[in-house]
Amino acid sequence: MTIDARSDQGDFSMKNTKQKPIHEVRLGHIKAAVWKNETEAGARYNVTFSRIYKDGDKWQSTDSFGRDDLLLLSKVADQTHSWIFQQSQGEDNASKAASRENDDR
Repeated sequence: MTIDARSDQGDFSMKNTKQKPIHEVRLGHIKAAVWKNETEAGARYNVTFSRIYKDGDKWQSTDSFGRDDLLLLSKVADQTHSWIFQQSQGEDNASKAASRENDDR
């Protein structure tokens, strides 16, 4: 959900927008969704984990994990951490290159 605020009029309008994760890692029935938030200090990443299961003919998801899910959950978390780390390294390299470019001017 996005809030569009207009302080000069005191008018607030709500828009239902379905934001999608920027990346997903899935092994078996365990899934991680990576969300990117831009801040003044740069990009910050958050992760949600879920377990997918079938209830009759319908697929459902939960954020509850059993003992037998934990090893796979840790592998998904490890792969997700590696992906986020690579993204952070790429952003750091891009900002350093831009800084060097500005210094050359």
